[in-house]
Amino acid sequence: MQIGQHLITAVLIAVGAGRAVADGAPIALVLASALVFAGWYVGGVVLAGRTRDRALGAWWLVGLALIWGGTVAASVEFVWLAFPLWLLAGYILRWRWAVVFSVVVFVVVAVAPILHLGTTTYANVIGPLVGGVFALGISRGYVELLNDARERQRLVASLVQAQAEMADLHEELAKTQRESGAMEERTRLSRDIHDTIAQGFSSISLLVHAALSNGDASDSGRVLNQIDAIARDNLVDVRRIVAALAPAELEEGALAGALRRMLDRLTEETGIATELHVDEGFPALPTTVEVALLRTAQSALANVRLHADAGRVVVNLADIEDSVRMDVADDGRGFDARSWNAGSSGAGGGGYGLHSMRARLRELGGGLDVESTSGEGTALSAHVPLAGRTTEAG
Repeated sequence: MQIGQHLITAVLIAVGAGRAVADGAPIALVLASALVFAGWYVGGVVLAGRTRDRALGAWWLVGLALIWGGTVAASVEFVWLAFPLWLLAGYILRWRWAVVFSVVVFVVVAVAPILHLGTTTYANVIGPLVGGVFALGISRGYVELLNDARERQRLVASLVQAQAEMADLHEELAKTQRESGAMEERTRLSRDIHDTIAQGFSSISLLVHAALSNGDASDSGRVLNQIDAIARDNLVDVRRIVAALAPAELEEGALAGALRRMLDRLTEETGIATELHVDEGFPALPTTVEVALLRTAQSALANVRLHADAGRVVVNLADIEDSVRMDVADDGRGFDARSWNAGSSGAGGGGYGLHSMRARLRELGGGLDVESTSGEGTALSAHVPLAGRTTEAG
């Protein structure tokens, strides 16, 4: 577009100068007018390559129009240079001022023949009018194309930046997910180790301590058998934890059967009387729920064994509409449950077991309630909803 405009201007300067000389205009005046117009035009082209100041461009165009007016005064043949002026007006000026400028140029074109020749024709009016409208329309269309191209370029740059930001965000989310997964896995392992291996070691330590305190050699065989059974169970749990499978206790039966075996072992090892009550028609539970309740029971019974000094433990499994509840109650020494519920460390080994139980159950949408008073025993109630979780079974 710009190259075409420059070529048109050069041709029109040459045509206007040639026709003016042919009509008898002074050669020196014609050449001077043509050279001044061409020089100012070239200066504007050079200036446009160095700055995009719209106001400076507008003043340059006004100067070019004044020079053109002088060339028209020298010869009417220079009215042809109105065409590049209309092109430049549409490109440099705002639409309103471009129209005003174009009308002024048209008036000069229409009046010039009358001033020079004393007459004019319809062709001298209609032709420039059509040419002016055409030139102004072409230049405005060119401006719109440029604006559209710039907007497209801006949008492409924005999309590229958004894509880069999205890639960074995906990378950050992936990193966060990896860290979160690692943290969840560490938490799971710490709970499983606490609820199985650590409790087994505590039981072994308690049995050995009791045997040493008793000093009865005839009872050592029974103690060793109990220690061997606990060690074997712990070994199986270690293998299951590593393989991320369900607890070994659940392989031999449902949750109720696993609880029954745990309570029988507690009675055999400590002499604590135990009871298990299961609602009729107790449903088959998803594996995740069975594991959570089993680990809760293991941790609760370990606390009874180590801290409660209880004579009796009762475990209840109840089906309550769309959830299940497991209660573990003992008649031991108890502790101040209000301080634990308020967020303190609690009793018995810092209370990690209770916090671990509650956290595990909350992951399934459930919870843990603890009721205890010093000297009046302890009751734990674990509840887990079943709605929407049955698909996790197996």
